[in-house]
Amino acid sequence: MAGRSLEPLILGRVIGDVVDAFTPTVTMEVTYNTNTNKRVCNGHEFFPSAVNSRPRVAINGADLRTFFTLVMTDPDVPGPSDPYLREHLHWLVTDIPGTTDATFGREVVTYEIPKPNIGIHRFVFVLFRQTRRLSVSSPSAAASRDHFNTRLFAAENGLGSPVACVFFNAQRETAARRR
Repeated sequence: MAGRSLEPLILGRVIGDVVDAFTPTVTMEVTYNTNTNKRVCNGHEFFPSAVNSRPRVAINGADLRTFFTLVMTDPDVPGPSDPYLREHLHWLVTDIPGTTDATFGREVVTYEIPKPNIGIHRFVFVLFRQTRRLSVSSPSAAASRDHFNTRLFAAENGLGSPVACVFFNAQRETAARRR
């Protein structure tokens, strides 16, 4: 089953570009706009206007004594054919208690609305299990948010491999596409 759940991450090059192969041990449900419940499924496309507010990120399969770190990045900045600013950090939340959602954690880097300019971008949510409470200050690259490295951040903070990951695609909206 784990292999099957990783398949979209492999095909979407999330495994490789953002994280290494891992074994999912919890489920993470990312939902935008609680009124319409737009759930993020690997590889599905969202209009940027549909993801302009912070999502609800629910964690299942853990208890309240377990804490998690959530990273949201765009590995395709400024464009997928030449992502020389890879990765762009969109959101960073630490100390999220298990069985709750990210709003109960400590927001280290505030949510930034996805605004792809060139091509189709991947927006990746990576969840890590913490071994202890984290005293993370803003990551060194967070001043500009560009050149963030999820693997390096995890290594520097003793997070190990991800425990869950999901991504969606988005591209620039034109006036005609919004209708």
